Amino acid sequence: MNTLCRFRNLGLSRPFDIIKTYSSAAKKAGEGVPYQTVLKDGSISEQILPTEADVVVLGGGSIGCNTLYHLTKLGVKNAVLLERNHLTSGTTWHTAGLVWRLWPSDVDVRLLAYTHQLLQSLEEETGVDPGYIVNGGLFVASSKERLDEYKRLQTLGKAFGIESFVLGPDETKKLYPLMNVDDVYGTLYSPRDGVVDPAGFCTALTRAATRAGAKVIENCTVTGIDTDTTLFGSRQVSAVHTDKGTIKTRYVVNCTGAWAPYIGAMVDVAVPLVVTKHAYVVTEKIEGISGMPNVRDHDSSIYFKLQGDALSVGGYESDPIFIDKISKEEAFSLYELDWDVFGVHIDRAVNRCPTLATTGIRSTVCGPESFTPDHKPLMGEEPTLRGFYHGCGFNSAGMMFGGGCGWQLAKWIVQGRPDFDMFSYDIRRFAPDLAWNADWVRQRSHEAYAKNYSIVYPHDEPLASRKMKRSPIALLLEKAGCVFQERHGWERPGWFSSSGLAAVQPYDWYGAYGNLKNADQAYVERLKEDYTFGFPKNHSTIEGECKAARERVAIFDMSYFGNYYLIGLDAQKAADWIFTNNMQKSTGETSYTCMLNAQAGVESDLTVSFIDGSSTASWEPSFQGKGFYIAAGGGSAYQSFTHIRKAIEDNRFDAKLVNLSDSICLLSIQGPKSRELMGKLSPSTRFTNEDFPFSTHKLIDIKGNVCRALRISFVGEMGWELHVPSSSAVDVYKAVMAAGREFGIANAGYRAIDSLSLEKGYRHWHMDLRAEDDPLEAGLGFTCKLKSTVDFLGRKALEEKRQKGLNKRIAAFAIEEKVPLWGMEAIWRNDQVVGYLRRADYGFSVGCSIGYGYVHSQSEKEPITTKYLMEGDYFIEAMDVKYKARIQLKPLFDPENKRVNGFY
Repeated sequence: MNTLCRFRNLGLSRPFDIIKTYSSAAKKAGEGVPYQTVLKDGSISEQILPTEADVVVLGGGSIGCNTLYHLTKLGVKNAVLLERNHLTSGTTWHTAGLVWRLWPSDVDVRLLAYTHQLLQSLEEETGVDPGYIVNGGLFVASSKERLDEYKRLQTLGKAFGIESFVLGPDETKKLYPLMNVDDVYGTLYSPRDGVVDPAGFCTALTRAATRAGAKVIENCTVTGIDTDTTLFGSRQVSAVHTDKGTIKTRYVVNCTGAWAPYIGAMVDVAVPLVVTKHAYVVTEKIEGISGMPNVRDHDSSIYFKLQGDALSVGGYESDPIFIDKISKEEAFSLYELDWDVFGVHIDRAVNRCPTLATTGIRSTVCGPESFTPDHKPLMGEEPTLRGFYHGCGFNSAGMMFGGGCGWQLAKWIVQGRPDFDMFSYDIRRFAPDLAWNADWVRQRSHEAYAKNYSIVYPHDEPLASRKMKRSPIALLLEKAGCVFQERHGWERPGWFSSSGLAAVQPYDWYGAYGNLKNADQAYVERLKEDYTFGFPKNHSTIEGECKAARERVAIFDMSYFGNYYLIGLDAQKAADWIFTNNMQKSTGETSYTCMLNAQAGVESDLTVSFIDGSSTASWEPSFQGKGFYIAAGGGSAYQSFTHIRKAIEDNRFDAKLVNLSDSICLLSIQGPKSRELMGKLSPSTRFTNEDFPFSTHKLIDIKGNVCRALRISFVGEMGWELHVPSSSAVDVYKAVMAAGREFGIANAGYRAIDSLSLEKGYRHWHMDLRAEDDPLEAGLGFTCKLKSTVDFLGRKALEEKRQKGLNKRIAAFAIEEKVPLWGMEAIWRNDQVVGYLRRADYGFSVGCSIGYGYVHSQSEKEPITTKYLMEGDYFIEAMDVKYKARIQLKPLFDPENKRVNGFY
């Protein structure tokens, strides 16, 4: 390098002229990236394109190669990977290749742990060195809140055997002598983190896969995908067309990264991601840097990756450059680095490692990367096209998540569902109206990128692309001080502030791209009340909402629920098969039930009300015979809908699922005074236990508005859910509030529901009840008709598990000390970690912190027993501190269910 570009010059007003001159020189394939081997000339001997394949994987990057490898491990011999250029081209080849092991989510930690294990074993299996170097990782905290976040990571890691250490500034300096620790509050050191070489990793994977019978075809461009229409109108992949011929197949996996939307467009499938330029620079040699751990300074939004005797330095800025239409021809190419964008990282990097001020830049690396609206990958089968699987949108983390995600994606394809709860990755978390909304995808993806290094608090909300879906009474709730949460496009009430209006504002892009920040910051200020790992400022406010439900009456707007009607000649057969509970009940009854997959994992829990064609309202679908009204939790509403629809199609039931979610509003009235209030609202209806018992429903009239009232509860109180047409929602809400004044009615939100339902032991799907849990493990055996002869999806696997014995069981843990718990805390039994809390909160009615988690047996050969559970001494570890805990197998609040049955 003839010209040394000095970091110390970057403090000038126009400091980048020399660097810009150099940066244009690093555009040829391989010149910029800090790897000895780049597969631009290919590494696979030419193979003949097969005419048929069991699975066709598109894209030869980290995810594609990992998926192919794991398909062969599961016995798929006739799998083929198609790469339009050479392996690793596109985005994989220029990745930084960092492998961290600690992440805020337990599923993420498990996926990363698998990648770590795979990288350590690949060379022995294949003879190819994947280039995995374990040099450790160091997370830098500049504040107490950040270090508290790291302590939570450390605690979660203990549940999976991941060793890490919280260090003070002096200890950090000894570990990393070149680091400036003057502004460091503390660090988290994970000694088994590392870095991986993309070429080595992908070569090892494909070497093993081809030995097992798979084929890898390079320089092969996909030109189209054929689909067939099934008997029930759904689409099915049937063939892949390429410039080298056609492959008949029923399974395609889209692992094409930033180019994935092009593949999706071939079959009219939305791929909700954006492409941006993402960059790092590689320094010249730094004396004393060899052997140092990689660094993530989240508060400065930068990272250091050890590169032999140098560093790669990168980060996340608030104004990334979008690539609106990436060239289909890009393969091993880089862009000129825009120093006006990347320059924000320089001062921060020099502050953290002062020696960089006098260190030259060897090369710049600026390439395309794909990012998604929630910074999670897109995986799983496309619900609108059978056999089309997503495996893209990895947010610059495809190397570290590649092993774990490729493993689970292969299982998804072969056995129908993954082993882990992959809902946070599942394409079905995005309903079609969001996935196809380009503005929503762009705004949310920008915010997720810009906040990638922000502290992950227990409660926070996005600011981008809000108010996509709103309840008809949203404006009334807003005027009442509602602080809304956003879930899958829906605005739902979080809690109610007494500090005035806090309206969600249009997205201001955090002031980037020349946008002015919003003048009205009231909503942001309300969110900041939750920015803590202690008890938040709104703690007493939420307590007030909980007490209103326990002592008087509260109203909850739950309109973001999914509302479906299962009707048709085979509706009964379909319900019997899809739902675990007894579906052969009388019209007017309501059942709480689960839906399982073939492995007996819980895909959803919901309520089913038994109706018939003669007892429907004018705003409900008309039909003959028996039908079923389904109310599914909003967070998994689309997932529940697609699960039911797929089961109907798989079994060729003559039934259909009608979706009225956007035209039904759900208002839940709960509390000791709810019966009196309901009597005022609908004087012609009797609400006594004898006339309107728990788990029943009726059509009632409220001020001339016909509502379907369900006597059920998600908070453990006597109460009724009012399912009303959206056109009547405002009138009904106003009537409820007017009639409820004499009973002290209060608006309440989901933060109160979280606490109330936890006290009562009610499950939240995707938290303490997930697709990797079965009903027996989750304490929901009562929802399964195992004593009947009626078969249901997952029954065989569930009975096998019951016969074999359970290896984990859910339990409640109470801590008498007033300790904030949020979930992901480690569960200690005697002197061993036996699990972690899936969900936790403070129980205001019982006066203690509560957590629910699964206790695991020490061996798969030793089923867990009640005796084992109850004989241990338990502690909950929260942020590196252990607290004595009391285990309970029954709910802490009203274990005899007196209150829901109206006995106070």
